Amino acid sequence: MIIGIVVALPEELGTLTSKNIDKGRCVFISDKVLVAYSGAGPVNAQTAAELLVSRGATRLISWGCAAALDASLKPGDLTLADSLIDADQVRIDITSGWHSHARNILSAHVAVHTGCLAESHQIVSSGKDKKQLHAKTGAIVLDMESVAVAKIARQHTLPFLAIRAIVDPVNMSLPRAINRSLNDQGDVVLSKLLIFLALHPIELPGLIKLGLHFNAAKNKLKLVAQQLDIINSFGQSSIIAQSLHE
Repeated sequence: MIIGIVVALPEELGTLTSKNIDKGRCVFISDKVLVAYSGAGPVNAQTAAELLVSRGATRLISWGCAAALDASLKPGDLTLADSLIDADQVRIDITSGWHSHARNILSAHVAVHTGCLAESHQIVSSGKDKKQLHAKTGAIVLDMESVAVAKIARQHTLPFLAIRAIVDPVNMSLPRAINRSLNDQGDVVLSKLLIFLALHPIELPGLIKLGLHFNAAKNKLKLVAQQLDIINSFGQSSIIAQSLHE
């Protein structure tokens, strides 16, 4: 079994491997783990997921950071979605045996929060908007890529997981500097960020706080990454047994 993992940001990629992967490309980081660096947003994630399938991935994971929609979630908390809801309010349930296996494995090491993950096609910056999304969808967590990856998994009848660590809690509004420094692909451009900070130094404390939250999320993902081989072991014993009887 080959796990195909979609990551949107280079910082998220760093929680899995030290290898350099160009955006839009995928690389094996071990014999059974194939990672694609997609870039932000659902279109990039869909393309990356399709690339992983074409390269032999038999299971897909959407991996990285996310925003909390539930007030009980704190920076660094780990979420393992058991359902998803897309931007058109269409719900996708995740009920595979692999999901249950992954939850059991991870729960032995970290607290795992399950619930619905909502899709957004752009960054949701304000706490007010996050609360409204929670009330509308019942989702506990939000990102831009997981639903797109899940739809490719469903199209190819492949098991899917959304493994996401919380960065911004529901009551936190993102600093304006984030949205002002994005390029058309949804990536933060350092030069734009520095210029905005020079003109608006009051934004610096918010960015520092966000950076601390981001580090907490990345540290949790690094812990989870250590369990990927065990997570991928689900079903292999039955396959081995079947091959021995053939």
